[in-house]
Amino acid sequence: MADDLQQLRSRHQALAARVGQIGFALPGSLTRRYTTCGKPGCRCQASPPRPHGPYYQLTRKVAGKTITRRLTSAQAARYTEWIANQRELRRLVAEMEAISRQAAELIMAKDTTTT
Repeated sequence: MADDLQQLRSRHQALAARVGQIGFALPGSLTRRYTTCGKPGCRCQASPPRPHGPYYQLTRKVAGKTITRRLTSAQAARYTEWIANQRELRRLVAEMEAISRQAAELIMAKDTTTT
């Protein structure tokens, strides 16, 4: 049991180290949109149509409200990385929680056998 607990501690510490290596992390989602304007003779009305865009939009929640912001392609590239970092951070924390639950079960089982 001590070996199991030590393995859990080692895995937890390795995950904690990976958390420390993650850069900026922001929640949200990015979409790439193309639009048509409806003006006669515009390229978006041609055959085949060539819509306007791409336009990048960041959507996120702020104080319970959905906020949408238009981004440049350079800004969208940065937000893509930050959003990926947020997802990785959540995945790592969830794994750390699972390890903590396993360790708690081992520790509690040890405490009940010694009393």
